[in-house]
Amino acid sequence: MALSMETQLQSIFEDVVVNINMLCFRMFMDTPEDERTKLISCLGAFRQYWGTLPQESHDQCVQWIVRFIHSQHSPKRISFLYDCLAMAVETSLLPPRMVCGALISSDSLEWERTQLWALTFKLIRKIIGGVDYKGVRDLLKTILDKIQTIPTTVSSAVVQQLLAATKVVEYILDRNACLLPAYLAVTEIRKMYPEGQLSHWLLGSVISDFVDSFRPTARINSISYICLKAPRRCSLLPVVNNSGAICNSWKLDPTSLCFPLRGMLPFDKDLFEPQTVLLRYVLEQPYSREMVCNMLGLNKQQKQRCPVLEEQLVDLVVYAMERSETEEHFDADIGGTSQLLWQHLSSQLIFFVLFQFASFPHMVLSLHQKLAGRGLIKGRDHLMWVLLQFISGSIQKNALADFLPVMKLFDLLYPEKECIPVPDINKPQSTHSFAMTCIWIHLNRKAQNDNSKLQIPIPHSLKLHHEFLQQSLRNKTLGMSDYKIALLCNAYSTNSECFTLPMGVLVETIYGNGSMKINLPGTSCVASGSVTPLPMNLLDSLTVHAKMSLIHSIATRVIKLAHAKSPHALAPALVETYSRLLVYMEIESLGIKGFISQLLPNVFKSHAWGILHTLLEMFSYRMHHIQPHYRVQLLSHLHSLAAVPQTNQNQLHLCVESTALRLITALGSSEVQPQFTRFLNDPKTVLSAESEELNRALILTLARATHVTDFFTGSDSIHGTWCKDILQTIMTFTPHNWASHTLSCFPAPLQAFFKQNNVPQESRFNLKKNVEEEYRKWKSMANENDIITHFSMQGSPPLFLCLLWKMLLETDHINQIGFRSVLERIGARALVAHVRTFADFLVYEFSTSAGGQQLNKCIEILNDMVWKYNIVTLDRLILCLAMRSHEGNEAQVCYFIIQLLLLKPNDFRNRVNDFVKENSPEHWLQSDWHNKHMSYHKKYPEKLYFEGLADQVNPPMQLQPQYLPIYFGNVCLRFLPVFDIVIHRFLELLPVSKSLETLLDHLGGLYKFHDRPVTYLYNTLHYYERHLRDRTNLKRKLVHAIMSSLKDNRTPGWCLSETYLKCGMNPREDNVWTPDDTYYCKLIGRLSPGPFPNCDWRFNEFPNPAAHALHVTCVELMALAVPGKEVGNALLNVVLKSQPLVPRENITAWMNAIGLVITALPEPYWIVLHDRIVSVIGSPALTSETEWAGYPFALLDFTACHQSYSEMNCSYVLALAHAVWHHSSIGQLSLIPKFLSETLKPIVQTEFQLLYVYHLVGPFLQRFQQERTRSLYCNKYN
Repeated sequence: MALSMETQLQSIFEDVVVNINMLCFRMFMDTPEDERTKLISCLGAFRQYWGTLPQESHDQCVQWIVRFIHSQHSPKRISFLYDCLAMAVETSLLPPRMVCGALISSDSLEWERTQLWALTFKLIRKIIGGVDYKGVRDLLKTILDKIQTIPTTVSSAVVQQLLAATKVVEYILDRNACLLPAYLAVTEIRKMYPEGQLSHWLLGSVISDFVDSFRPTARINSISYICLKAPRRCSLLPVVNNSGAICNSWKLDPTSLCFPLRGMLPFDKDLFEPQTVLLRYVLEQPYSREMVCNMLGLNKQQKQRCPVLEEQLVDLVVYAMERSETEEHFDADIGGTSQLLWQHLSSQLIFFVLFQFASFPHMVLSLHQKLAGRGLIKGRDHLMWVLLQFISGSIQKNALADFLPVMKLFDLLYPEKECIPVPDINKPQSTHSFAMTCIWIHLNRKAQNDNSKLQIPIPHSLKLHHEFLQQSLRNKTLGMSDYKIALLCNAYSTNSECFTLPMGVLVETIYGNGSMKINLPGTSCVASGSVTPLPMNLLDSLTVHAKMSLIHSIATRVIKLAHAKSPHALAPALVETYSRLLVYMEIESLGIKGFISQLLPNVFKSHAWGILHTLLEMFSYRMHHIQPHYRVQLLSHLHSLAAVPQTNQNQLHLCVESTALRLITALGSSEVQPQFTRFLNDPKTVLSAESEELNRALILTLARATHVTDFFTGSDSIHGTWCKDILQTIMTFTPHNWASHTLSCFPAPLQAFFKQNNVPQESRFNLKKNVEEEYRKWKSMANENDIITHFSMQGSPPLFLCLLWKMLLETDHINQIGFRSVLERIGARALVAHVRTFADFLVYEFSTSAGGQQLNKCIEILNDMVWKYNIVTLDRLILCLAMRSHEGNEAQVCYFIIQLLLLKPNDFRNRVNDFVKENSPEHWLQSDWHNKHMSYHKKYPEKLYFEGLADQVNPPMQLQPQYLPIYFGNVCLRFLPVFDIVIHRFLELLPVSKSLETLLDHLGGLYKFHDRPVTYLYNTLHYYERHLRDRTNLKRKLVHAIMSSLKDNRTPGWCLSETYLKCGMNPREDNVWTPDDTYYCKLIGRLSPGPFPNCDWRFNEFPNPAAHALHVTCVELMALAVPGKEVGNALLNVVLKSQPLVPRENITAWMNAIGLVITALPEPYWIVLHDRIVSVIGSPALTSETEWAGYPFALLDFTACHQSYSEMNCSYVLALAHAVWHHSSIGQLSLIPKFLSETLKPIVQTEFQLLYVYHLVGPFLQRFQQERTRSLYCNKYN
């Protein structure tokens, strides 16, 4: 029978112990060689036994040996046995990792057995050198755990023996011993001793010194100035909805609100602090909820409460209460300047609570706790109004107990013993004063419905309010002259019996009396008679729940009328009110989401083309801040619509194409890539299968977006990029070329693509020949039916408009009604191809005309085709002309035709002048838009069904085509996106600059109605920066034309600075104005909160003040008659030179502002930072190592240098570079590897210079890894 392992080991080691006893008395006489011989002899039997053990039993065997040794009581015996173990390791009998692991993990190894402790760690110190680095890492962790068991106070007599463990740790951490890579060691140490936690006293300075040695490395990997901040001020702040704000730089840990630091390095303490100021700042910004979700990694599909977000929302409410309390001119009736903040808070609260990122009862209790004892009561009605928004919409679906904490808040904020008087209900703020009473009514209704015992009697202070509401409810005739209807809707929206009356009055007001009808523009178009929409003040005074009921009622009615194919159009009041309701983000599900995903498909399914036309008009002229995915979804719908036979109708086709053009050109530069990458599997859905103009517009938008975001920076090809399939699909659908002057503005990869995919063009001579042939055929035809059949035959060349032109040129009239029949048979969709061919033919005709009277006749004929015969609309003809790809002289002729067509006849200029003079773009403030709209259309009727052709025959034919309803549009508004394109085409061709200035002089006033005038200017100046560098007068003219068109509808100081308006707008060729440092300081200073007039951001071009400030600042800088390089250097000097206007305590806020501005400018403006870095690298401070040889990192510590008033240029440049690169797009950052390899590498000679380079790029390696990994590899091999 085989003996067990324990039995055999027991026998072997008892013999060893006997030998120890026999040899002990002679040991003092032995030499080291004798000692070694005896140790080997003692291990003889064990060696033989070890050789017979299977591999899987080795661990168990070693552990038994350690237990056996630790069971001995004689220190000499233990020492000898340890010597035996050491010999076994030295002779490779036992693996050192296994022995060390067994020794450390032994339960008998306790600090109280001081001699065993000392002998054990002495042995470990002796043999650990043979352990691999992974084993050493595990041992370090175990040793640190073991040391933690030593209490804080022990006898000084045993300290010396306990220090044996410290020596082992010292040995492991000794970089020269090479036992363990230091970064692995510091990782284990930081896990056990996080920031702020001291290591065990036994380790003394061993751990702290080792960790401190990594602080320079940590600083290399962190933004140099992020730790320098004043109280309640964050060093780094983004611009919400700006392209740089969507990168990973702003992500925070959702539990701690700290930056997600990579690795266990000892970063500066401030980096471990919660970034509450940053999150609060973002939360304060309108339209920031998507960025908040991105920062915290919140997913709307996953319901997850985020306590830190909840806390910041509560703090923001408290801040709003403080602002209301301290406002100098606070008036409860008008709300004060904090009203916009309360409005925004209401939207934020509903969103985050609705998606369960925040808990309503927890927030209310937290509010109660933070407001207790503060005495903040001026803003109490606004606070209750915010809470009412959520309560009224969600109380029916949730438990009553979730809302009862509001009553605690009431007790705190409404201490009055007497009744609160009823406010003036003629003022909108009266609805806020009634908010608490409305909350009580909803709570009481919920308690009644649930048969709850928690019913609360009406508080005495609210009795007058409650009685007023009850009395108003009994009044069955409610007027619209005050806010009584809003009060009743807010109070009883959860009580269907009481809610029906006030909501019915609202609905009836905008639906109109069924018997009253009004005419709309065009013929045979009649609508219900209500024309006055509900004012925004009234809509703002309704709770979200009431607004949801109203918009649901409107959408339901529209769908019902669509199904019924009602012969009457929607009432103008209903359409305008519906448009205004869609601006509220709080009702997104029933608002814009329902509009796109439910209403539009239902209307289309019902073939209600009049309503469809109405909805598209709403989207074109009344919608604001629609999220990009909804806009691209609508674009996809429109392309599907265009292929349906029923939409091949003049007016509807024109509306579909105009709406699609607006959607494409309005895409933000940072929106293009994220949205179109969603369709890479099927790019056809977002492209037009037939319209070359729409696809060209999309390519121009792609070119602009990739240029502004620097997407193609460092790349020479589109291969492997997201836009390759889109471009190839476009060229399959609508093959075309680009003129060389247009192509030269494209990013290089796009240029290469179109050069490789060149499309042969038809000869202009052949075109002329074909037109002459068709004209001869027409002259030979006597029968009108033959003419109609021949020219409307499917597949015939698209030359009919050329034929009409030729006819007018030779006969001065068109007197055959059959031509109208031909145009109708061709159809709106196919007619676009005729317009395209006609545009090319016009260029040929004008190029070969004799000029003088012949030219005047040509332009008169062209004008007659538009305004007299109504063959083609001006906006479509100009769009086709602007999109053709002519070269050289032909391109100039094309633009000359455009100029003549727009300006030489008075038809269009008169329309523009009258429209600009008589109308305001602030539609949300108007109640009489429809009257002005009808007045304009009566003066300038639009004829979209070739009525002019019918009028010119003898006798004239009286046509009454069925027009689709027009509520907002006209030729001037349709022309605006076309004008945007025209301006860009003129900018590309130098010889037509003067023509562009003339166009701007006469038509620039139209930009009063542009929905994104500053953005358009920004994109234009940015994209064409290279073309406009030496054309300062044209830049000035462009800026002046657009900005001056807006002066009557903007408050002073809304955009350009006073200095620029005074000095920069005046052309002085002999003495060009050169801005000084003070100008740049004041301009950058405008990015701090407050310099721009506040406004209702829901209807503004930009979503928040910071986005507005950034864009207007960039527009002004690009408009300066100063080279971009000089402007860039001046911006850097704002903080790199001593400036009296830049306070030291806010230096990082200024750096942040410069980073935001300079990265939003074209490359020549921000590339100058590279020159500054090169200058610093070559400065004596970095090339000479003697002065800073002791501790060079002190020179690069911006925070320490700044706080100690020992500024160094190199640390300032480092901090500013970090500010700039932190806000940079990944495209801009992609130039860094090239900059390192081609510029810095040849001049870096000293270790200090290399350290500086590490400090520069270290913080951005993570972004490279996450967003553009190939840049890391490029840099690796350089």
